[in-house]
Amino acid sequence: MTSALVIAEGHGWFLRRYDRRCSAEFLAFIEALPGLTVQGFDADELAKVRHILARFGDQNLTMADAHGLAIMKDRRSAVCWSTDRHMGLTGVALGIQA
Repeated sequence: MTSALVIAEGHGWFLRRYDRRCSAEFLAFIEALPGLTVQGFDADELAKVRHILARFGDQNLTMADAHGLAIMKDRRSAVCWSTDRHMGLTGVALGIQA
């Protein structure tokens, strides 16, 4: 499962670092991934994100980071595939460490 905000953040990353073509290819890749579930973002998710941002107020978390942490909490995830150290703030093991 991934967050709609994480996808938006990824799209922006490719757009800023490369160009519109690469950002479109990123979206096409996401759409082609079999079995990927995208968690939407509504008022309930925003409340969870605000709680995470307040809890870790000493960290420079993006909303996407906080939404990922909220999803992992809701799903009781034990491992996260990420190179972002913020994804380990709640004690979830990082499958990939930078």
